[in-house]
Amino acid sequence: MDVFKKIQELLEDIEQTMVENADELEKFRILYLGTKNCIKPLFAEMRNVANEQKKDFGQKLNHLKTSAEARYKLLKEGLTESQGGEEKKQIDLTRPVKTQALGSRHPVSIVMNQMITIFERIGFVVEEDREIEEDWYNFTAMNTPEDHPARDMQDTFYLKDSTKYLLRTHTSSVQARVMMNQKPPIRIIAPGRVYRNETISARSHCQFHQIEGLYIDKGVSFADMKQTLHYFAKEMYGHETKIRLRPSFFPFTEPSAEMDVWMGTDTDTTYRLTKGTGWLEVLGCGMVDPNVLENCGIDSEVYTGFAFGIGIERSAMQRFDISDIRLLFENDVRFLNQFRSVL
Repeated sequence: MDVFKKIQELLEDIEQTMVENADELEKFRILYLGTKNCIKPLFAEMRNVANEQKKDFGQKLNHLKTSAEARYKLLKEGLTESQGGEEKKQIDLTRPVKTQALGSRHPVSIVMNQMITIFERIGFVVEEDREIEEDWYNFTAMNTPEDHPARDMQDTFYLKDSTKYLLRTHTSSVQARVMMNQKPPIRIIAPGRVYRNETISARSHCQFHQIEGLYIDKGVSFADMKQTLHYFAKEMYGHETKIRLRPSFFPFTEPSAEMDVWMGTDTDTTYRLTKGTGWLEVLGCGMVDPNVLENCGIDSEVYTGFAFGIGIERSAMQRFDISDIRLLFENDVRFLNQFRSVL
């Protein structure tokens, strides 16, 4: 399939579409903007597009999506004007206003959606999977040996009377399943909730959210990872943002690093958040360990890749100046109402 030709055909169909009633408008919305719309599968074709065409392909896809949204809005306004003329004349302006309480996005959802959008712009595709996971995908495939501390019952929630099934401790299990079922090149992000048996406090919780990324192809280097994460940091925290990478250790990457962004110490908030250093740790990353590739059936002599994991709650707390992580899970309406005006 010529994906560029498909995009052009869909764009022409969108621009030529006319509706005469609410049913036709709803069919248009489902076709182009619904959860299973016809545009969404094209994003998965990014992996099949030549590298020199990826940028152009991504721009055309984004243009197609925004065109569908704009056309829907225009058709909806036109339909309202054509059918609502008589109703407008019959409005009783003396009647009391009926207000409707509006909800708001959760701060975790706000930050997660922003991160997803940033990575989608450079060709990453969202992949999601189960939260109750098998030990093999969660640990063994990720090069975590049997005696690793992460396997200890104190750190992991295993299902009752089971040593095989558990609540996933990271979304790396999604990466393992994708690598088992897809051939490189692979460029994905895996957002989702994870669970660890930790003491709940103002700074930690037994459940939290992650976005993990994975890019596997021929010739992928540490420099590619650094450039990708630098782009993310500038889009997320501002174009003047500075980053640093510190050596670290993770079982599934080698070499491994932790990335910090410079927040400064100008205010009490940033001083407290960075513990006086000015640097805030935002993610862990590294080159995918060859053992992980081999475990998932990918030839490590041919392919290389990098992976990263970002904690959503920490970024949400930094962005909205939230001092206690427990507020994000208590569903206190008074707290959530503060985010009504935030997209």
